[in-house]
Parts: sequence; C-alpha cells; structure tokens
Amino acid sequence: MRGRKKPTKSANKGAAPSGQIRIIGGQHRGRKLPVHDVVGLRPTTDRVKETVFNWLMMDVRDAKVLDCFAGAGSLSFEALSRFASHATMVELDNRAAQQLTANAELLKLDNASIVNTDAMSFVGAAATTQYDLVFVDPPFNKGLASVCCEKLEANAWLESNALIYVEVESDNQDFSAPDNWQVLKEKKAGQVWCRLYQRK
Repeated sequence: MRGRKKPTKSANKGAAPSGQIRIIGGQHRGRKLPVHDVVGLRPTTDRVKETVFNWLMMDVRDAKVLDCFAGAGSLSFEALSRFASHATMVELDNRAAQQLTANAELLKLDNASIVNTDAMSFVGAAATTQYDLVFVDPPFNKGLASVCCEKLEANAWLESNALIYVEVESDNQDFSAPDNWQVLKEKKAGQVWCRLYQRK
C-alpha cells in the first residue's frame, strides 16, 4: 500500500478528484475507478502517469506487469488499458485489495491478478514467473524501495531486459538500484522522484 502523507495541493495538480482514479490512455481511456478511503493512500497523479507512460509508450503492449505496492492500482490499470498482457497487483491492505478486485471486475478484466500480501514477502520468495515491466512505488520514508529492488534482482523476478519504474520521495538520498540496472529516464515532480531503469 502506498501509505504516504497526502501531497500538497500543488503536488496533486492534475490528479483525478478525491476518491477515484482516472485512466488516461488506451482502451479504457477516460474511465474513472473508485478508490477506497485507506489512510495515507496516494494514487499516482495523472501528471506523473502521463510522464511514465510516455516513457513506456513502446514497451507496455503485451508486457507482463508486476505492481509491487499496488495501492489504488493506478499504474497497473493504466498498463492494462494500454494492452499489457497481464498485471499482478500486490497490495497489503485488505480493503484496498478488495477495491482492486472490484475495479478489475468493473473493467471486465480477465488478465489482472490481485495478491493481498506484503510486497517484501512476495518478492523475497523465489520467483514463480518473470516480468517484463515492474512498478516499485512504496510508502514514503520507510526505506523499502532499495530493498525491494534488491529482492527483485536476487530472486529472479525479472526478464533479462526488464524495465523497472521506481517512484520515491523527491528528497530521498538513500535509494540505490542493483548495479546491472541502467537509468533510462529520470524526473522530479513535486514530492516524487521518478526513474525508469532497464535491467542489463
């Protein structure tokens, strides 16, 4: 779950109204999905999503997606709208996971899996499949991003040229990625710092 402090008004510019997320591209473009009122939940804003999926424009179709801290599922549902082959959404909070399931049913998706468990435990186990595209967008100020990325690499969750999107707080000086990940894109937007890596 993205259990973060709520962003300032300016940082949230371009987001869907409180209580919902909006799909901004693909076959479900314009659809709005309800978001459960979970304390600290911060769906990725439309502005950040637009940047991320511009980066991923040529890479989403047919991709197997893993969303490690799914929260409201904003990134996963966007990827599925843009014809990703499958998305696995890992979410610890039970109510948020139930809402992800309900929203997948609302969109009539048969290629979304919701796993109601701790992301660190999930990626800490030996991989059962490999993913082409992974979203790592953990709660702020808990030091989870670096450890999650290390586990993804160590436990063989990634395809050989996988893309990994990482989103952390903009003042985070501690994040580090595995040595064999190359930075392709980078941007700071309000309270968030975004990077797209490719595994080499």
